This record gives sequence, C-alpha cells and structure tokens, in this order.
Amino acid sequence: MAKDPLVIRHIDYLGPMATAEGWRPEVTLPEIAFAGRSNVGKSSLINKLTRRKALARVSKTPGRTREIHFFRVNDDFVLVDLPGYGYARIAKERKAEWKPLIEGFLSQSPRLQGIVQLLDVRHDPTIDDLEMLEYLAEIGVPTLVVVTKVDKLNKSERWKRIVAIAHQTGVDDDQVIPFSAETGEGRDELAEAVMQIVKMPDWRLPQPVEGEAEPEAGE
Repeated sequence: MAKDPLVIRHIDYLGPMATAEGWRPEVTLPEIAFAGRSNVGKSSLINKLTRRKALARVSKTPGRTREIHFFRVNDDFVLVDLPGYGYARIAKERKAEWKPLIEGFLSQSPRLQGIVQLLDVRHDPTIDDLEMLEYLAEIGVPTLVVVTKVDKLNKSERWKRIVAIAHQTGVDDDQVIPFSAETGEGRDELAEAVMQIVKMPDWRLPQPVEGEAEPEAGE
C-alpha cells in the first residue's frame, strides 16, 4: 500500500474572513487556497482530501458561502477555503463583493504558497474561471488545476474533456489532476502536489538561475 502523502494528525479551524480589510488569522504558516465556482464540488474535495466528513460545509444552495475560511493542518500549512464564485442566481450586488474579497486575499497574503483551482470536468471553463486563471497567472502564484466529478463520465469521455479543458485554459493535460470526491480518485495525487508546493521556496523571492551560484550573505 502506497504511503499517504498527507497524513492528517490534527486540523484546527481558525475562523472566517468576511471582507478584504477585515479580520484574518495571524500569518505564521504557508497557505494553500482552494478556489472554484459555486457547485464545482470544492467542499466535497476538501473533505475528501483531509479525510474529514464535514470539515468544509457542503451547502445545498450554491453561492451561499461568502467568507474565506482558514484551517491549520498539522502545524504544517493553512488550508484556505475561498468562497465559490459565478453562481448565476446570486444578485449582481453580492457578486461585486467576491472580487475584492478573493483578489484582496490572493494579492495581499504574505504567505500564500499556492492555489488549487477547481473546474468541473463536465463543463467548459466559464468566463469567471478563465478570469481567475488569468489573474493567478498575472500575480505568478503556483497553481494546481483539478477537474472534479470525473466519476460522472466514462474513461473515454473523461479524457476528451480533460484534453479540451487543458486546451481552453492553456495548461498541459498531464498537469491536470482528475478528482472524484465519490470514489477518492486523485486524492493522493492532489495531496502529494499540495505538499510539494508547501515545501517549495517562496515564489515571490528571486530564484537562482540554473548554473549560477547563489549570492552569498551580505552581497
């Protein structure tokens, strides 16, 4: 049996962030944020990833959660559950709250280490999805693309959709992680990728060019 890349010893809920200028937990650990449109299966994915039945609340009303929620995992990193975006039935006034809250966090968190961007394998990326991916590319944060609900399609249909989504988003199809909260497929692959990002050097710092010596202290 393969070793679990993310053994959860303990998880602590740190609290919610309601506005871009509002309260948020003290920043002491790397943060991995999970993003996706409403009804993409983000809460179910987080619960499966952490092997908890109800860590993230699965709402019967997509678009209901309007806060950012923080969970400390093993004193190794903070899992950040961003509010779902793009649900058509939510009023424009409430949609206008998403952008400053989500983008404010993404641009201002000093320890944001990476983003897990979720897309529904059954549907083409929405304008909101593409705008989010464009924004993530613009700020330069490491991003994992995960396609959810792959159990809803047979293998032939699944790979056609993954290739199509990869083409539409500009991501290599072998860099897309297929995931099912129902069967657990992709859980360990995602866990391993998350832990790799947690251990990476801060992406905001200049990285040494291959072949060049790193500058010595004091230079």
